[in-house]
Amino acid sequence: MSWFNKIKKNDTAAVQTAPVSEKKHPFAYIRNYRPLGGFEKNLYRSLRESIPIIDAAIYKIVRLTGGFSVKCHNQNAEKALAYFLNTVRVNGISCGVESFLSAYLEQMLTFGTAVGEIVLGDDGNIAALYNASLDHVELVCGSSPLDVTIHTIDNAGCKKPVRYPDLILCSAIMPEAGSLYGTSVLKGLPFVSDILLKILTAIGTNWDRIGNVRFAVTYKPGENDRNLTKERAMQIAGEWSKAMKSSEPRDFVSVGDVSIKAIGADNQIPDSDIPVKHILEQITAKLSIPPFLLGLSWSTTERMSSQQSDMLTSELEYYRRILNGCISKICRTFLRLNGFPDNFEIVWDNISLQDETELAKARLYNAQACEIEYRIRKDG
Repeated sequence: MSWFNKIKKNDTAAVQTAPVSEKKHPFAYIRNYRPLGGFEKNLYRSLRESIPIIDAAIYKIVRLTGGFSVKCHNQNAEKALAYFLNTVRVNGISCGVESFLSAYLEQMLTFGTAVGEIVLGDDGNIAALYNASLDHVELVCGSSPLDVTIHTIDNAGCKKPVRYPDLILCSAIMPEAGSLYGTSVLKGLPFVSDILLKILTAIGTNWDRIGNVRFAVTYKPGENDRNLTKERAMQIAGEWSKAMKSSEPRDFVSVGDVSIKAIGADNQIPDSDIPVKHILEQITAKLSIPPFLLGLSWSTTERMSSQQSDMLTSELEYYRRILNGCISKICRTFLRLNGFPDNFEIVWDNISLQDETELAKARLYNAQACEIEYRIRKDG
């Protein structure tokens, strides 16, 4: 007897190529994430798309970083450089170096690494600034760990080094030892974000089941109705369906022992405030953003808010120091191409009015201390 003769007709087999119909949230990159390292661009894109608070935090960091000005010893060079920084073409439709730096910093925060390019025109001067997609660029280590080449990747997957690497801008946040790529600020969030998405998906499913009321109509036939059970059940189902589909209130009349009960009326949706708050605390702590800037009305004191603002200021200063290298290369290239000396200074704007107040108080206290010391020396 062959082995397939032993298979019963009622046996079922699992189809390997069929899609899994398990009910989960739609962001597969987060659900299937495993902490194996690597450059997970799609994962971080899914995080920003699925968790709005993460996306809002990154945009706020970019906006709060603020603007800057460049001071040169040569007044003509300073005027020419200021005009260039305000009017330089960026990508396809933008202009101004701040547009370039906003996309540059956003890419660096999301993926840990940002790549841009200084595009030269036919006249040999800077024609535009371009934000490169990390999907089309790869950093390759050469024979030495300090020898880094930048390769472009075409649609066929072929790689080739760029012709003018001196025109490429590249920055990284906290790169690991021996790695060319930086560390995304979103690292560590896939696990807690997956839990948050499960909670939100469950809340939506529960409200779909409980909020949209469904009814169970039960018909118990009597002794004399045994032979008409199927006909009575079909009649009751038809009348109930007409009553529920009617746009106006409609009575439902039946004969016999019929009971109607709302499905899920006895169940309660589990309270998710505490677990969701714990997860949001983890997210805000990783992004170093005060909760009140993200619309989270958690109980806090004025002193605590001030300390959180000071911590945010230190974070923004760190990002500014990283951007200084990119800005310096752009300014130095422009000045050299136009025959100006490349001695300049980048001056960032104060982050907030509170910083202006604190700086004014510091100057006042220093002046008072100097005056007291002067009087002591004079009297002595």
